[in-house]
Amino acid sequence: MDTQGYGRLRRKIMTVTLVFSLVPLFALGFFVHLQFSKTYHEKIIRNLERAVDNRQKALDIFLDERVSQLKSLAYTHSYQQLSDPAQLNAIFNVVQTNSKSYVDMGVIDQNGEHVAYVGPFSLKRVNYKDEPWFHETMLKGQYVSDVFMGFRKFPHFIIAVMRREGDRTWILRATIDSEAFSSLVRGIHTGELGDAYLVNTEGVLQTPSRLAGPVMTKLSMPLPSPATAGNKDGTVIEERPVKDRTMIVGMAWLQRVPWLLVIMEDPKEELSALVRAQSIAAAMVAGGILLIITGAALTARSIINKLIKADREKAALDASLMQSSKMAALGKLAAGVAHEVNNPLTLIRESAGWIKDLLVDEDPEKMLHLEEIDVAANKIEMHVDRAKAVTHRMLGFGRRMEPMQENVSLNLLTDQTLKFLESEALHRNIEIIKRLDESIPNTTTDMAQIQQVILNILDNAIDAVGSNGAITVSTGKAEDGREIYVAIADTGCGIPKEKLNTIFDPFFTTKKVGEGTGLGLAICYGILEKLGGRVEVQSEEGKGSTFTIFLPVV
Repeated sequence: MDTQGYGRLRRKIMTVTLVFSLVPLFALGFFVHLQFSKTYHEKIIRNLERAVDNRQKALDIFLDERVSQLKSLAYTHSYQQLSDPAQLNAIFNVVQTNSKSYVDMGVIDQNGEHVAYVGPFSLKRVNYKDEPWFHETMLKGQYVSDVFMGFRKFPHFIIAVMRREGDRTWILRATIDSEAFSSLVRGIHTGELGDAYLVNTEGVLQTPSRLAGPVMTKLSMPLPSPATAGNKDGTVIEERPVKDRTMIVGMAWLQRVPWLLVIMEDPKEELSALVRAQSIAAAMVAGGILLIITGAALTARSIINKLIKADREKAALDASLMQSSKMAALGKLAAGVAHEVNNPLTLIRESAGWIKDLLVDEDPEKMLHLEEIDVAANKIEMHVDRAKAVTHRMLGFGRRMEPMQENVSLNLLTDQTLKFLESEALHRNIEIIKRLDESIPNTTTDMAQIQQVILNILDNAIDAVGSNGAITVSTGKAEDGREIYVAIADTGCGIPKEKLNTIFDPFFTTKKVGEGTGLGLAICYGILEKLGGRVEVQSEEGKGSTFTIFLPVV
């Protein structure tokens, strides 16, 4: 498999891992988010509905209590008593002691004349016969007004009760403290962005609003239904746009007066806890996704690395098996060829020798070409010897001798082998540098065959350098401690990259014709394979080559 194939496989592994990991995570997260948001939203609606209902009851109770309080005063005291300013002041002080809900209090006769007054304004003898609330009170017996300006010239509302005392009809009226009443409405927890206020049937604010404005501001918002005092349409909860925001609005009509209680909450503010929880959950999910992606990438890389390693080991094993098969087949072929060629070569050399013997008995004066025949016979012997040397190597390549088992010091063996070639290296002005590691252990192997391997590679190194170069011979121990090695590095011409895979093939040579048989490295490879060793080569064209012979430590 090539690099692109490994890349595609890595992406497939990551994709499958991420799909099977993230899809359930996203599905679960979406379901939890949906259900949690729905539940939280419903909880906000229920809480707002409960708050509107409770506050509506509290306001009704407040007004009912004040109406009852005034009725008690009116029916437990006579007109003469309450029309006395001193006594009215004393009663007012007692009432204010228990609850500071009133601003002032007064008694109005049936003609609308203000006969007695207690309070901060100059309203004594003011006539109310033209005021709407006066007529409503006289008609209904008791009355809670909307907020109006009146003679005080500031927004307020009053509670008035009527009593018939014989042939006299009179009204006890009190002004409710707007600040105390508004605090009941503002006391509702609406958050920093919410609002709470009262509005009458005409859409006029009865208490100040944070968003809509001060008291008596006319609102344009639609009311839930045309309600009248004493009727209740129930609590209405709905979402409305308010000042570029969507607010959850709870509304309920009061029982005592036709006022609509409005409570607004910003869902974003109410959902801020949920948003924070979701943000934390989202951060955790993002961290989980990052962890999953990292895990998938590491897992895919680990699998691909192991696959690459397995493929390389398989390729090396296949190459080794192929090389072994090739070497075995060529070995048999070489042995057969050498055996068949050796016999005629022997006859040729014996015939050449016999010719030379016959020439000794000839008279040089009578034999015209004696000297040429002798030269030819010598050339025949020389070339036969050369051919026999080749066949001898071919027989050695094809021979399958059982290796010897000896205790071998690789340093000593290397040093002895170098001595064979020191003279030739000196003649070619090639420096041999020895870096032998004295700490490497001995091993059990065939000393003669290993010496042949080292000798072949050293001989090739000298041929590669030619002259005026250097050969560095070093020994050492592999990192895992299971092998020892001897490395032979030369400063020769190097081996072209495209030929590195064929240098151990039989009859492959880079030498000139007649200077090499191409069997040296093949024989080295075969010997090391039989002895459980191996050989590696690193080469750069123009800079030299390094052959490293590894032997197992036995």
